[in-house]
Amino acid sequence: MSKHGDAFDWAQQAAKFQETAVQNWRNAMQAFGQGEVQGNPLGAPLPQVKFVPQKLMELQKQYLAEASTLWNQGVSGKLDLKDKRFANDAWKTNPLAAMMAASYLLNARTLLSMVEAVDADVKTKNRLRFSVEQWAAAAAPTNFLALNAEAQQKAVDTQGASIAQGVANLLKDIQQGHVSMTDESKFEVGKNVATTEGAVVFENEFFQLIEYKPLTAKVYERPFLMVPPCINKFYILDLQPANSLIRYAVSEGHRTFVVSWRNPDQSMADKTWDDYIEQAVIRAITAVQDITGAPQINALGFCVGGTMLTTALGVLRARGEDPVASATLLTTLVDFSDTGILDVFIDEGVVRYREMEMGRGGLMAGNALASTFSFLRPTDLVWNYVAGNYLKGETPPPFDLLYWNSDSTNLPGPYYAWYLRHTYLQNDLIKPGKAEVCGVKLDLGKVDMPIYMYGSREDHIVPIGGAYGSTQVFPGDKRFVMGASGHIAGVINPPAAKKRTHWIGPEGEFPASVDDWIETATEYPGSWWPDWSNWLQGHAGKQIAAPKAYGKGAKYKAIEPAPGRYVKAKA
Repeated sequence: MSKHGDAFDWAQQAAKFQETAVQNWRNAMQAFGQGEVQGNPLGAPLPQVKFVPQKLMELQKQYLAEASTLWNQGVSGKLDLKDKRFANDAWKTNPLAAMMAASYLLNARTLLSMVEAVDADVKTKNRLRFSVEQWAAAAAPTNFLALNAEAQQKAVDTQGASIAQGVANLLKDIQQGHVSMTDESKFEVGKNVATTEGAVVFENEFFQLIEYKPLTAKVYERPFLMVPPCINKFYILDLQPANSLIRYAVSEGHRTFVVSWRNPDQSMADKTWDDYIEQAVIRAITAVQDITGAPQINALGFCVGGTMLTTALGVLRARGEDPVASATLLTTLVDFSDTGILDVFIDEGVVRYREMEMGRGGLMAGNALASTFSFLRPTDLVWNYVAGNYLKGETPPPFDLLYWNSDSTNLPGPYYAWYLRHTYLQNDLIKPGKAEVCGVKLDLGKVDMPIYMYGSREDHIVPIGGAYGSTQVFPGDKRFVMGASGHIAGVINPPAAKKRTHWIGPEGEFPASVDDWIETATEYPGSWWPDWSNWLQGHAGKQIAAPKAYGKGAKYKAIEPAPGRYVKAKA
């Protein structure tokens, strides 16, 4: 590259990007199974990509300046690779590899900046940005043995053993059907994850209900039901004793029950959203009432489990029933106005395609869902492991959270299609009377019970603004807390770890914008769990003697020890 950057012809680059940007978008969308409808991707006309001339000129000047700086740094041997992918000394001690890495970073930044120079609506720009990010992550020199200086050095140091191990790792991952993010051989459900003592006390074709053994002599009179997301397995709430939210709730004196979802097979391919609300969430609430004799219970929903819980509460209110005294929503979307990066996958064409494909029957494969969520952070959750496992022959360290993340579940097609249309596409849940579920029209404005709402500041699945949106939907007493980190790590943050922080706003003040709320919120060190526990105790009633046995009578007898067999079924 010359000092003036003549190796990068800007006129040609702009033209090429204009021609290929939409194709990149199409490829990225199809990679996630979005498909085509009537010959057009997503069933909609492809957007015409045009650049704002002034922005493009400014970007060209910026690129030439940065390319000149890069060239001078390369000549002097002082290239600064500010990216963790190139942190190993092998990149710094190899001038050619260092220049290649620096050039890659410059070009990737520039292509992303070109998206900002596109004259298009917000959604089109988001889709273009997503496509370019996918390409940039996949094209990194770290992903290719011929270009990865660190992998080459390791091959030399190990006399080729790292390459042999990498091939073995690749064959193993092909056999298991996904890229290994952790050493999965170190974990077994029921043995060293999902180990809190309990028993399955009810089951149907949708779920098993687990009751946990009390850890205190007395329990609160209102039992506590947890509804995890059915797109994942419940033991994210019960990984290890030290970071188990389930065990924490039990140790705080709550008689705790958890829904363990069945991993759907073809026998459930026709199940709908209504089926899951009526025969799973509402049935679980009824079972907990029957077992404990409590007229009201407390309930928690996590992610999609929270969306399903609030839907069930809306159905129950429409029927004149009030079995839940308080609700907790963890990283939950009820108002789908702000869905973050997932919005790039959603429009009428996508939803119509899914309805045609599986709206009347079929399964959304668990590995497809898992891949979609992984590619939302492709560098960290995909290519990092491709380079480590296959090029460097490494075995990723054991990590309970990533083991759970790889343990995927299927979804019934009709359930999935309804969910896409009525939440992500049409945002019907917050529109009184718009969504009809289980034969009644929903009005979540009538769900006026006390609700504790939690959102994670860096959540890429449920953005903090989306989680906060629930404060504008429900009219009752509310408490909103924001935690540090992301969708999972922010939630699974036990007090003993003394990690991260959380924020609490002024009591009863919920401005329309989450940014306004954040400005008035106070930051506190450590986990948000104690704050939630104090809140929940205020809605749990008096303390009574802990039960001596699981379940109740022949109808709700102990079927098998926790965690049960449903959670062990593989997708």
